[in-house]
Amino acid sequence: MTSKVIVITGVSRGLGRVMTDGFIRLGHRVLGCGRSEVAIHELNNLHGPDSCFEVLDVTNDEAVRDWAKHCLSLAGSPDLLINNAALVNRNAPLWKVPASEFSMVVDVNIKGVANVIRHFVPAMIAKRSGVIVNLSSGWGRSTDAEVAPYCATKWAIEGLTKALAQELPQGMAATPLNPGIINTDMLRSTFGSQARDYPNAERWAKTAVPWLLGLGPKDNGLSLTVGEPH
Repeated sequence: MTSKVIVITGVSRGLGRVMTDGFIRLGHRVLGCGRSEVAIHELNNLHGPDSCFEVLDVTNDEAVRDWAKHCLSLAGSPDLLINNAALVNRNAPLWKVPASEFSMVVDVNIKGVANVIRHFVPAMIAKRSGVIVNLSSGWGRSTDAEVAPYCATKWAIEGLTKALAQELPQGMAATPLNPGIINTDMLRSTFGSQARDYPNAERWAKTAVPWLLGLGPKDNGLSLTVGEPH
């Protein structure tokens, strides 16, 4: 398999971390970002210098712009861009979610995705190639109590991505992707002890990483779920 350049946000932990490890294990080059200085330092020590990781808050558009310029200068246009970074609100009825918490979920889950697209996708369009994967959720296609802010953002990601797909040239793809239900810190924050009933991130990655590598122009605009035929 030809080595690919893969950009991933939110690599500090959870799905971002296991995807990073999985892609690199298969010989691909990963450029990633996350908010944890400790985790980013660890990733650079473990996987550098071919892959590169930076401390970054995706809600900061200027910082994302500078990171994108650095990534593009290092490796060129990405073959696969994965917007993974996301937050979930603490379980609560919508009227009890503080305004500051609601804003942070929206800023990371929607504006952060738009910031990354704004600064990476023009280079991909110039090459007329590459796949953009925006992580959605089962709660981007259904709803549940006490996670209304998160549901709102993931429903937004579905619409944003499908609209983006209509704007891309032939040869490219954008897809909103439901990763499935995985036992991560985020799931434990909403499901509590019931999260143990679901596969962990490492097990998920064994299916997800090769599956993601198989995405292409034929998948443009489709709402997909990891593991399903495409």
